[in-house]
Amino acid sequence: MVFSSAIFLLIFLPIVFVGNLLIWKKLSNAFLLFASLVFYAWGEPYLVLLLVASIMVNWGCGLMLSRITGKLRNAVLFVGIVCNLGAFGYYKYAGFFVRALNNIVGRQVLTVPDIALPIGISFFTFQALSYIIDVYRNNTEASANPVNVALYISFFPQLIAGPIVKYRDIDKQIETRSASWIDVSDGFKRFIYGLGKKVLIANVLGKCVDTIYSYGIAVIDCKAAWIGALAYTFQIYYDFSGYSDMAIGLGQMFGFRIPENFQYPYLSRSISEFWRRWHISLGLWFREYVYIPLGGNRKGTIRTYINLIIVFFLTGLWHGAAVSFVIWGLYHGIFVVIERLGLKKTILDKSVIISRVYTFLVVTFGWVLFRAKGIMTGVRWAGTGIYIGGGVPCR
Repeated sequence: MVFSSAIFLLIFLPIVFVGNLLIWKKLSNAFLLFASLVFYAWGEPYLVLLLVASIMVNWGCGLMLSRITGKLRNAVLFVGIVCNLGAFGYYKYAGFFVRALNNIVGRQVLTVPDIALPIGISFFTFQALSYIIDVYRNNTEASANPVNVALYISFFPQLIAGPIVKYRDIDKQIETRSASWIDVSDGFKRFIYGLGKKVLIANVLGKCVDTIYSYGIAVIDCKAAWIGALAYTFQIYYDFSGYSDMAIGLGQMFGFRIPENFQYPYLSRSISEFWRRWHISLGLWFREYVYIPLGGNRKGTIRTYINLIIVFFLTGLWHGAAVSFVIWGLYHGIFVVIERLGLKKTILDKSVIISRVYTFLVVTFGWVLFRAKGIMTGVRWAGTGIYIGGGVPCR
């Protein structure tokens, strides 16, 4: 079930919203949990069991981490991380790695598994990981109530497309919250804005992009390549930010304050700034749970650059099981390193126009790599856009 579908807008949302108003407040969490599981099961009738299993495993790990001491806590955390990443890796990357192995060997060593990808697994896995890691670090208290943890992991507004929320930022809201009619009104407005972004802008641009990318590179001139690139640049922004707006609005309607996920990213003056404005919750997650534990910028310049490349490699891989996503992540990581090497201080900081044009062009060409079905296809599309390596020149 998606937010823009008729079944969600005309049946699911009205029933859940009115039901939450009428139900006894102490039962609100259980009611919203039930609604969230129904929401997920609507499109994943069997894989909802995976979501339930993730909830139970992480709730149990959190309880154990809060009650034991010493090396046993390390073992429990390790088991929790392995369970989360194991399921995540199996469902999302098993086919990818089997295909890679077969390509490396040059023959079919293993049969590529046909595994259905659970919707939203990237988001609820990262939320679950942040919960047990924060409990381990004593940054948040484990909840003895499984309903609270279950609602945190599966809350339907941000289950499918984020934002990624940390338990410590929402635990008090889960336990006690209220929504005034002003909050409800503002939430509805935010939801409608997001719905408009998705349906009226992103979907329309998507048809344009699909049409252009359906043609072969040999018949596309640089004007068409640029139209496709720019259309996709705005399509992915309005699509993703639209979903985030809808999630934030829905959360506000039910008394939750979900953090912002986009802050005008295309106005950034560097790729580093772009990642502080684009998919903010994902960037903060990788910073807190990967970059800083690796040493951040505390272990010298070279180590800092290596840590950044690792983070952006994982960022690309998180987005999808394909080489093109990995290359896209590394592409951004390389530009972040280049900016730290001096580009930002010597050029970008001295001109608003140059810095914004540079950032927008880098991001746009990055989206070409991201959108293409293969890395070489993406490179050829980018080459057509600037008329190198193929395509028909602009006239």
